[in-house]
Amino acid sequence: MKPVSALLQQREAAVWRTEPDAIVFDALHVLAKHEVGALPVMEGDKLVGVFSERDYTRKVALQGKNSKTMRVSEIMTANVFTVTPETRTRDCMALMSQKRIRHLPVVENGKVVGMLSIRDLMDDVIADQEQTIEQLTSYIQS
Repeated sequence: MKPVSALLQQREAAVWRTEPDAIVFDALHVLAKHEVGALPVMEGDKLVGVFSERDYTRKVALQGKNSKTMRVSEIMTANVFTVTPETRTRDCMALMSQKRIRHLPVVENGKVVGMLSIRDLMDDVIADQEQTIEQLTSYIQS
């Protein structure tokens, strides 16, 4: 499997983000606007957490709290697992499976350079399998 950097090259370069002091409702708008499921939470250039739809549903909606008064820092996931651009996609999948997470910030030299979702990795696996099938079919037919 390929390194994470290969997946990032196939996508939009922007990394959407939020801040710990942002209002949860505003962060939800960022998720919706960019059609993503999670945002890195940044203090300046420092990654301090991840805010996801899962954080919202479990820590706000299901507990009857108000997303218009809560800060992202109150519900974000602070214990963040990260990968580097050199990390292999297979290793990312293993980490996501073991830790039961859906998003991984990609960090290079202390800077967030991307965000991977489980969907990104699944799409990569499917593409690799389709390519392998095509190659085997071609080999068998020749």
